[in-house]
Amino acid sequence: MTLQLSVRSIVKRYGGVVALRDGNLDIQSGEVISLIGANGSGKSTLSKIITGVVAPNGGQLLLNGHPVHFSNPQAARGRGITAVYQELSLVPDMTVAENIWLAHEPLHLNFRVNRKAMRKNTEDLIALFGGTISERLQPDTLVTALPPDERQIVEILKALSIDPQLLILDEATASLDSSQVNRLFSLIKQWQAAGKAIIFITHRMDEIFRIADKATVLRNGQSVGTVDIASTSEREIVNMMIESAATPDDIKIPVVSEDAPVRLAVQNLGGGRVEDVSFTLRDGELLGLGGLHGQGQEDLLLALFGAIPYTGSVKVSGKEVHYRHPRDAMNDDIAFVPGDRGREGLLLVRSIIENFQLPSWHKYGALHNRDAAQRDARAMADDLQLVYAGMETPVNSLSGGNAQKVVLGKWLLRQPKLLLLDDPTKGVDVGTKGEFYALLKRLTEAGTAILFYSSDDDELLGLCNRVLVLQDGRVRDTLTGERLTHSELVAASMGATNNHEVA
Repeated sequence: MTLQLSVRSIVKRYGGVVALRDGNLDIQSGEVISLIGANGSGKSTLSKIITGVVAPNGGQLLLNGHPVHFSNPQAARGRGITAVYQELSLVPDMTVAENIWLAHEPLHLNFRVNRKAMRKNTEDLIALFGGTISERLQPDTLVTALPPDERQIVEILKALSIDPQLLILDEATASLDSSQVNRLFSLIKQWQAAGKAIIFITHRMDEIFRIADKATVLRNGQSVGTVDIASTSEREIVNMMIESAATPDDIKIPVVSEDAPVRLAVQNLGGGRVEDVSFTLRDGELLGLGGLHGQGQEDLLLALFGAIPYTGSVKVSGKEVHYRHPRDAMNDDIAFVPGDRGREGLLLVRSIIENFQLPSWHKYGALHNRDAAQRDARAMADDLQLVYAGMETPVNSLSGGNAQKVVLGKWLLRQPKLLLLDDPTKGVDVGTKGEFYALLKRLTEAGTAILFYSSDDDELLGLCNRVLVLQDGRVRDTLTGERLTHSELVAASMGATNNHEVA
């Protein structure tokens, strides 16, 4: 059975944000195509449209020459199309076998689940990764008992269980070790020879040149071209991924003096996805964290805030610390603004005043001096140019940009000396971003040290004088001066070298 899929002029909007403006891709049986692009280029959105997870606002999918519309993932799987995402879809308290065969279990003639067949089929799938996994990966093992790499393998096996004709692997190697990646690539070659089509998404440039026949490049939600891997180079692909001319933001933070006190000194820090990270941050400096999403930036910030366990040395203002809880970091004048404001930053059904005061109740006494709290909250709201009806208004009535101002403002009320920011302008309108950039400049001028992760490369290049680029939890490169460019940032994010240059 052959397959030919054509994606034509796909458009996807989320409110006022355009995730895809002109997405195009062609693939057929026996091909491995890498779908690549910088942060926010639309790769995952396009993948989710192909698999029926997300509905497009415009454009067309053609399957074997006929228009198709997948209203849900089940419809796509019915046509032999499925995906493996980095965000796992497994149920932790179910077994490996139950997860793999969920919703399409093998049945007896009386429609009862054939558990003997399900176990045998699971064992056959697990055997595909034999020699690269531990003995604990068995059909009856609960998924919650598995480490991240073996959970990722279960996710891959779950996709394989439907015997797909088109398989999308979206950052499926991110949690795997080298032996597991090698085994997966060997399997991909077998699937390709058997006539399957593979769309392969990765943040590792060397993997693209190892496994793909072609690469389709997305930039700012638009397909900008497809190249043959055998006749291109890493640098040519990087150049396709970035704008021809970068425009740095006018509000660049001044270079901090080398005489400025060191607020934060980190040596060989490890925790979560982070491995062996070292750097220093001075008072008044805005230090950027770059790299593709999910490369350990969030875990680095969480570790420094005492929210996840870590190893290594951390010094704050010259004092060795080891935070075991965020309250320890808060006591040292550290604040953390999380990336998911709805889930981690706000109590959405509570009032603006309550959200503003969340980290600072103790400041107003045991009986809570509400007048003082109101006064401070209003002053912060005015400083942040918050648009709101009243302090008692539920925070979920605010726009995304104004809600983010509350997340930031509640921490600024504590007057932190070190501010940890996790992608703070994500989903915020352009006008609010400009206000936010000006605020960052004011904070650094007042001596606040800021560690700033952004998935928007333009923000990092426009605001920062130094950017640590993370890949696979490690600092891949440190960009400063003339090297602080789109080309260098994208190349470092992808782990690009000169190994694949074409003469």
